Amino acid sequence: MDDLFGAGQDDASAGDDVDAEESGGGNSPSGTPGRAAPRSPLAVRMRPRSLDDVVGQQHLLGHGSPLRQLAAGTDATGPAGPSSLILWGPPGTGKTTLAHVIAKGPGRKFVELSAITAGVKDVRRVMDEALTARDLFKTTTVLFLDEIHRFNKAQQDALLPGVENRWVVLVAATTENPSFSVVSPLLSRSLLLTLKPLTDADVEGLLRKAVTDVRGLNGTVELGDEALAHLVRLSGGDARRALTALEAAAGVAFGDADDADGPAGEAGKAPVTIELKHTERALDVASVRYDRAGDQHYDVASAFIKSIRGSDVDAALHYLARMLEAGEDPRFVARRIVISAAEDVGMADPTALQTAVAAAQAVQLIGMPEGRIILAEAVVHLATAPKSNAAYMGINQAIADVRAGLGNGIPAHLRDAHYPGSKQLGHGKGYKYAHDAPHSVATQQYPPDDLVGRDYYQPTANGAEREITTRLERLRKIIRGK
Repeated sequence: MDDLFGAGQDDASAGDDVDAEESGGGNSPSGTPGRAAPRSPLAVRMRPRSLDDVVGQQHLLGHGSPLRQLAAGTDATGPAGPSSLILWGPPGTGKTTLAHVIAKGPGRKFVELSAITAGVKDVRRVMDEALTARDLFKTTTVLFLDEIHRFNKAQQDALLPGVENRWVVLVAATTENPSFSVVSPLLSRSLLLTLKPLTDADVEGLLRKAVTDVRGLNGTVELGDEALAHLVRLSGGDARRALTALEAAAGVAFGDADDADGPAGEAGKAPVTIELKHTERALDVASVRYDRAGDQHYDVASAFIKSIRGSDVDAALHYLARMLEAGEDPRFVARRIVISAAEDVGMADPTALQTAVAAAQAVQLIGMPEGRIILAEAVVHLATAPKSNAAYMGINQAIADVRAGLGNGIPAHLRDAHYPGSKQLGHGKGYKYAHDAPHSVATQQYPPDDLVGRDYYQPTANGAEREITTRLERLRKIIRGK
């Protein structure tokens, strides 16, 4: 599985494709009538050949950086430090590309494994071959392991001898947080580099280069401003997605040109213009970057709840749409909404919890896609409601006291007096029935002796709690006899 520019083939085969295309005129989009189809996708053909060609990630590519030193064939961290890398970042940010560039250093051999298909046996075979190559041929093996987070502990442990003894330079790629998905011994022996999504300017520059570069579309097309903006917007900072979308849009544009004027893109023909309509037809819907089992699941859910808590209804609806469009279980979303109603809105608007529970039940009855309307209504209610976490903070403080050993016993007059012999123990003696007192509030002690006067619930001045504050002050004075 390739990470930035395509098909996971080795550099030699990629170079053969480029040479064939540059000499054979196969620079037009594949599948275009009347032209030779290229032997590899545009994203593969545009793969950088050196670190200077890499788009984005400038925070990792400065002079003297570990990546620069590894690509030059020197140790990235000195004789005592790790020379293996773990590259963490979203898809399409250059993890595979960096591995290929590093492998081009002097005295390097490139081996690629995918954690999806490889096992411990494959890892051990690579380690044995790497040791032989190092001892007999003075060649360093660069092992690129894609999707390392899919390796279990035993599989990752199999990498340790080779990394520890530097039989290989491990370049492991992952889209998941390595702190959770990579075993500690391997993490401590490797240099962790975090890759960032490409900026809009990065993607725009890459697309413009692909249009003119001999390895790309070689000037057979021109890219309209609206089409360019559409491709940049839908790329989501993913270089591979941007180039794949450009190639698809070019195919649509060539098809229209062929229908109108006969075969386009031939030698001597004017370039075909890719317009917004071509990108819209080529790209029906932007794919949503969201992994229900990984970081994005938690990050988007966190942003969703924090937007509701912060009363930003528009952001909350965006994250709701993002989760639903990515196929998130609507029941998970509904559960988070119920929790938010109790934790963040609380008694400032007691009806918010009723709305949230009703929404959760209704979504189970109705299902999707109509369930999105119900969830949206609940989100709007919670996001625009006054907020209070007083009940949430109150129970947390009460639990903290219980865990600290406070709350010794129960006042005798509150204890159960129904079973035989309880009255002889003094249970229930002196209990005042609240409904017999004025306003149904009696003066008597309810908490244990060591918690008398402890105020757990501190209502805010927001929403319905404004009135609760006044009533609570009166209740506490009567109950405590003050």
